[in-house]
Amino acid sequence: MFRLIGRYLPMWALRRLMRRHEGRLKQMIILRTDLKMRRGKEIAQGAHASMGAYLAHRRDPFVRMWLDGPFAKVAVGVDTEEELTALHAAALRERIPCCLITDAGRTEFNGVPTRTALAIGPGDPDRIHALTGHLKLR
Repeated sequence: MFRLIGRYLPMWALRRLMRRHEGRLKQMIILRTDLKMRRGKEIAQGAHASMGAYLAHRRDPFVRMWLDGPFAKVAVGVDTEEELTALHAAALRERIPCCLITDAGRTEFNGVPTRTALAIGPGDPDRIHALTGHLKLR
């Protein structure tokens, strides 16, 4: 996207190219509400999703700009696994950085691996809002 031959753009050039997104970048953390996870479990799953998205996409220009700013995160919820996987598929289609978390089930879920959380972004704020703008805050 914003790549020089063999290198990535320096931060000053990236800031100039992405000026219109300044202060608007955020990461959405989507948690399944139907699982009735303990609050600590929810926080851990959201943290796993956030870190997973960052680590997998750390060279993405939106991720680099997000880290250079206030790097906001917003937690929202969905009612079913189907909603979670549909959002994941939509983010992949849009090529927005994302990470879907499947818990191993060791402490909850009776040993059954369970999809619990999804991080979407950071990415183009308008495209992320189109996917997640209808979701309720946690």
